[in-house]
Amino acid sequence: MRRAAYNLGIPNLSANPLCRVLTLAHLLRAVALLSFLLPSVAARVSDWNEPEQQLARKIVSVSGPGAIFLTVENRSSLSKRDNEIIQNGLRAALEGVGMRFVTLEQAAATVAIYLSENTASYVWVAEIRQGSAAAVVVMVSVPRAEGSTSAREPVPLSLRKISLWTQADPILDVAVLEENGAPTHIAVLDAEKVALYRWQAGKWQQEQMFGIVHARPWPRDLRGRLIPARDHLLDVYLPGVICRSAVGAPLALNCRETDDPWPLVPAGGGAGSISIPLMGAFFAPTRNFFTGALTPGVCKSTTVSKFYSAAWLPRDKYLLWLFAATDGHVHMVDGVSDQTARIAWGSDLTSVKTSCGAGWQVLATSPEANAEETGDSMRAYEFPDRDPVAVSAAIDFPGMIRALWTEAKGDTAIAVVKNRETGSYEAYRVAVVCSQ
Repeated sequence: MRRAAYNLGIPNLSANPLCRVLTLAHLLRAVALLSFLLPSVAARVSDWNEPEQQLARKIVSVSGPGAIFLTVENRSSLSKRDNEIIQNGLRAALEGVGMRFVTLEQAAATVAIYLSENTASYVWVAEIRQGSAAAVVVMVSVPRAEGSTSAREPVPLSLRKISLWTQADPILDVAVLEENGAPTHIAVLDAEKVALYRWQAGKWQQEQMFGIVHARPWPRDLRGRLIPARDHLLDVYLPGVICRSAVGAPLALNCRETDDPWPLVPAGGGAGSISIPLMGAFFAPTRNFFTGALTPGVCKSTTVSKFYSAAWLPRDKYLLWLFAATDGHVHMVDGVSDQTARIAWGSDLTSVKTSCGAGWQVLATSPEANAEETGDSMRAYEFPDRDPVAVSAAIDFPGMIRALWTEAKGDTAIAVVKNRETGSYEAYRVAVVCSQ
C-alpha cells in the first residue's frame, strides 16, 4: 500500500446500536479482481500453457527458485473463467521451476503479475522485488486467437469524476457547501488557510479567506479534513488542531490545539434512512495516519491497527469496518473479530451509499507503487461476504491520489490529486453511476 487518506471526527459519540454477538463466516479465498479496460476477444484455453511456462522461466531466471509471495491481477478483458484458469496455470508453472508460495513475511521475493493487453496481444507483466533491490520487470505477449468471440463480462456500474478545484498549493480537502445541480459554494483547505469560493458569472470567485492558527509545525506529509456542520458552516480537522467556524455574522474561524478524535462517518451517516453510528478515530499529530484508537469503538473493539483510511458496510445485524492499515493489509473488523486480507488496493478507500447495485460500494485506489509518475486509478467494489468484487471499470487520474473522503451527504466522495504533468493540485467529486 501507498500512504493514504482518512475521513471524519465528531463530539458526543454514542455507543453503536448495531453491535451484536455474531456467528462469523471464515474468509473465502480471494476473488480475482476483474478488469474491464478494453473491448476484445479471449484466447482459447489451449493457448495459455506456453506463455505460462515462458513467464515462469523468466521469473525464476531473475529471482532463482525459492519462497515467493505471489499476487496476480487481471487488467485485461479476459473473462473470469479464463482469468482463473491462467492464474492456476501460472501457479503450476512456477511450482514446476522450483517456486514455493508463502506469506509475505516468509518470502525471499515478491512477484506481482499483471494480465494486461493491447490491440494485438495479451501482455503479461511480472514485477519481481527482492529485499531493497530495485524491482525487475519481465513480460511475455500472447497473440489473440483468430475467430474467437468476445468473453468480456458486463460492467454493472461506472465511476464519474467531476473537477471541482485546481491550485498550485497542496489541497488537503474540498467541501461542497451549496449546490444547485452543480456545486455553487465550496470551501478549500490547504496548510495555512480555508478559502470560500462562490460560482458567479461563470467562474469561481473568492468570497472569504480564514487563516489556520497553529503553534506547532505541521508534519511533512500533512493531512486535513473539512466537515460541513448543521448548526454552523464547517469544522476543520488537522493534526493536533481543530477549528470551528463561528455561528452568526461576521463569519470567523476559531482554532485550538487538541488531540480530539476525527469523525470517520459523515454526520447522519450519509445513508438516507439507514442510521450509521458515529465513529471517531485519533489521528497521530506528527504522522500521516490514525493511531488505531477508536471512540466509541466497533462494539467492544476500541483499538485496531494503525490505519490510513477507513470504509464501512452495513450488514443485516452488524456494521463491517474496513481499515487500510499501515502494515499493508486491509483489516475487516466487526466487533468480534479482526480479520486481515491482502487485497490489491492502495491505501485510500472510503464508502458511498447509492441507489446502484447492492446499495453500498467501497471506492479504493490502485496499488501502483509508481502512481506519482504514471497516474492513479480507482474502482468501486461490493462485498457479498468478506471478499471484494469489482463492480466498475477503473477510472484514471492524472497523478497520485493524495486524499479520498466520503462527502457529507454520503453518496459521493472527494479525491485530491497532484497532477504529474503540471504539478498543480486538483480536487474531484467522484460519483457512482448506475448501468442503464
